[in-house]
Parts: sequence; C-alpha cells; structure tokens
Amino acid sequence: MQYTILVYETASELTARTDPKRKDAYWGAYRAYTTALREAGVMVGGAALEPPRTATTVRQHDGKRRVQDGPFAETKEQLAGFYLIEARDLNDAIQVASKIPPAREGSIEVRPVRELNPQ
Repeated sequence: MQYTILVYETASELTARTDPKRKDAYWGAYRAYTTALREAGVMVGGAALEPPRTATTVRQHDGKRRVQDGPFAETKEQLAGFYLIEARDLNDAIQVASKIPPAREGSIEVRPVRELNPQ
C-alpha cells in the first residue's frame, strides 16, 4: 500500500536549510535517509518544497477562478516536503516517517494514498 508522508516545519526550521553553518548537515541527513529508502525499494517519489511565500492558492467556485498569492492556511508549521512510499501497513509507514530528520523538530503526517478510479 502507498502512503504519503508530509513533512511540516516552522519558518525558522525552513530557514535553517539555507544557513551556511547548518545547511550541509541538514541536507546530508535528508540525502542519506532518502538514498537508504530508495535502495530499499520503499521510496516511490517525493520532493522538498520551496518556502510557503512562493505558493499560489487556486480556487474554482461557481465557474470563477480565484488565484491568491501564498498558502491558504495561517499556521506555525508549514508543509516543507513529502515522501511517497510503499509500505506493508500503517505501522511500517510510521517507522519510515519517524526516521525522517525533521521528525525531531517539526511534525510528520502519514496518510494512506487513495487510488483515484475514474469509473
């Protein structure tokens, strides 16, 4: 079964990604874990996201499109990236999620992927 692991961090944690003093350790931990997941055949896909200030929110209601700069929700933690993994069950997915580096500082959300069936 596939699971999406959503990585949430605060603005200061997101800023740390570009801090020259912390950047190498931060991204090194990500690269090492991502490589291990790929080599194990667990990781299907994923990506880090640019900061929320680069987001655009789109709504289509009553035939009218509304475009808004920035993310919709005002929260302390922001979506920083995601993993798409293959796991036996939720417990297996939680084990994978608990080892993602931001789990120590931010929060990680694990959700089963729902297959879209156009029929």
